Amino acid sequence: MNTFAKSIQKVFQGVMNSFKAFPETIICALAFSIVTMVRIQLDWPEQEAYNFLLNTLHWSFALGAIFSLATTTAIHARFHKPKSLLYGYLLGVAAVVITFGLLYLFGRPDPALAASRVISVSQIAAARVTAVMVVSFVAFIILAAYPKDKSDFARSFFMTHKAFFIALIYGAVIMGGTSGVAGAVQALLYEDMSSKVYMYLGTLVGFLTFTIFVGYFPDFQKGELDEHREVAEKQPRFIEVLLGYIMIPILLALTAVLLLWTAKTTLTGQGASFMLLSGIATSYAAVGIWLHIMVTNYETGIAKFYRRVYPFAALLILGFEAWALVVQLNKYGLKTAEYFFALLWILAVAAAVLLIIKQAQAHKMIAYIFCVLAIVSVLPVIGHHVFPVAAQIDRVEGILIEEGMLKDGELSAAKKEPSLQTREAITDAVLYLAYQQTKKLPSWFDPNMTDNYTFTKKFGFEQAWPESEDMGVSDPGSNIGISLRLPPEVIEISGYRWAANLSDFEEKGRARVVIDGERGSYEVNWSINTPDGIPVLLVTLDDRVILEEDMNSYIDKITAKYPPGEKNVPVGELEDMTMKLETAEISVLLVFSNVDINVNTKQDEFYYWLSLSALYMNEKTE
Repeated sequence: MNTFAKSIQKVFQGVMNSFKAFPETIICALAFSIVTMVRIQLDWPEQEAYNFLLNTLHWSFALGAIFSLATTTAIHARFHKPKSLLYGYLLGVAAVVITFGLLYLFGRPDPALAASRVISVSQIAAARVTAVMVVSFVAFIILAAYPKDKSDFARSFFMTHKAFFIALIYGAVIMGGTSGVAGAVQALLYEDMSSKVYMYLGTLVGFLTFTIFVGYFPDFQKGELDEHREVAEKQPRFIEVLLGYIMIPILLALTAVLLLWTAKTTLTGQGASFMLLSGIATSYAAVGIWLHIMVTNYETGIAKFYRRVYPFAALLILGFEAWALVVQLNKYGLKTAEYFFALLWILAVAAAVLLIIKQAQAHKMIAYIFCVLAIVSVLPVIGHHVFPVAAQIDRVEGILIEEGMLKDGELSAAKKEPSLQTREAITDAVLYLAYQQTKKLPSWFDPNMTDNYTFTKKFGFEQAWPESEDMGVSDPGSNIGISLRLPPEVIEISGYRWAANLSDFEEKGRARVVIDGERGSYEVNWSINTPDGIPVLLVTLDDRVILEEDMNSYIDKITAKYPPGEKNVPVGELEDMTMKLETAEISVLLVFSNVDINVNTKQDEFYYWLSLSALYMNEKTE
C-alpha cells in the first residue's frame, strides 16, 4: 500500500476512533447536524414557528460537543475508571439538558426590546453560551497537555491547530468532490434537482470534518502511551520554516513600526484614529502571543531573540495604546468597542508580564486569564451588554444636568441651543443607547430618539453628528429575502369613495388622515414604528375602533408565494401589491409601492419594509 493510501486509511481510522474515544462529543455533533438538516428541509415560512426551538437545540448541542470533549479528555487523562467515565458522560448530558432548559426558559429576547414575528435566542444568551464553549475548548487544550512529562501547553496548542487544518483540508476536498458529482448529476441527469442537495452535502461533510478533527487526537488514557501523540505534537519542517523564518521576522518588523509610531507620537503629538489603533493593537497582541506559544520549543537564534524581545516591546506599545484609550474615553465615553479593547489590553499586559517572569510556564496562566475575561464579558452588571450602557447613561446625564436640561429625572428642552460640541456629545450618547437592547434606560429616555423629529422635540435641537474618524464596514451576515415593486398596471377603484395619502409620518412613525363621512369622522392611522417592525392599520369612527389590522397575514401571503431565498422578483403581480379589508362600517384597499422582506440567517434577524402607496376607503351606508 502506497503512502497516500496509508494516509487516507489513517484519517478514516481516526474517524472511527473518534466514535470510540469521544462518543458523547460525536453524538452531540450528529444531533447538531440533524437539526441543521431539519432547518434545511423546512422553508422559512414553515420554519418560522419553530425557529426558537431549533436555535435552542443548535446552541445546546454545540456546547455539548465542546464541553464533552473537555470532560472526556479530563476523565481519560486523569482517572480512566468505569465509574469516572460514566460520571463524565453524565456531566456532558447534564450540560446539554441544562443549556437547553436555560435557553428555552430564559433565552428569549424581551418582546418590548426586540419584538419580531420570529423568535430566536437573544444575543446575550448566545454570547453566554459562546463564552462557555470557548472556556471548554481552552480547558480541553490544557487537559490534552497532561501529563507534564509527556507534553506541555505549547505542544497541545500546536496539536489542536494541526488537527484543525488537517480536518479542514480533507473536508474541503470531500466537499469539492461531492459537490462536483452533484453538479454533474444536475447538469446531465436531473436538471430539477433541488439546491437543498448541496446544503445536505455541506452538513454531512461538516459533520465528517468534525469527526476527522476529533479523531486526529491521540489516546489520552491514563498510563497508556499512544505512539500517535508524538507525531501529532511534532511540528513539520515546513511549519518550523514558516513560523521561525517568515512569521517571526514579520512580527519583529511590525514591532519596529509600532515602536517608531510611539516615538513619533511622543515627539509630534499626532496619532491615528482609535479604531485603527485598536485594530492594529488587537492584531499585534493576539498574533504576538500566539506566535510566542507556537515557537516555545524552537532553539534557533531568531526564535530565542523573539521570545526575549516581544514581551518588553508589547508592554511599551500597550502603554501608548492605553493613552489612546484614555483619550477615546474622555471624548466618547465607554462603548462596546472600547470595552472589548480594554479587556484585550488587560489580557495582553498580563501575558507580557507573565512571559517575562515565567516564560514558557506562563502559557497556562495566560489561558486562565483569557477564560476569566471571556466569562466577565457576559456577566450581569459588568458584561459588555450592561457596563457600556451604564457608562453612557452617566455620560449623557452629566451633560444634561450641566446644561440644565435634566432635573429630578425630568427632561426638558434646551432654552438656548448648546454648543456644537455639547450637541454632538448628546447625540452620540443618545443614539448609542437607543440602539441597545436593554431595559436599563432611565425613565426620561424615549426609545424613539433615533427619529430626528422625536429627538428635536425632546432636546430642543436637531441631531448633530460628530465627525467620524473611521469608516467601519459591518458584516451583514448571510441575507436572503424578496423585494417586490408595484407593476405599471391600472387599479380598479370604482368601489371606493376616498383615496388617502399616508406617506407623511408624524411622531413615533405614524401617518394620520381624517375623513368626514355620513356616519361620522373617521381617523385613519398607519403606524410603522411597532415593536416587531410590522406596520399596523388603525381606523376609528368617532373615537371608536372599527378596524385594527397588522400586516402579518399579508406578509404570510407574500412569503408563502415567494419564499425568501428561492426567488427575487423585482416586479410583483398586482394582487401581490394590494390588500383588501372589510368591516361592518367600511371597506378598505391598501396599495403598496414596494415590499421588502429580508432574513439575516447568520444573526437570525428579520427586516420588513412595506411602503404604502395609497389607501382607498368606502363607507357602507345602511
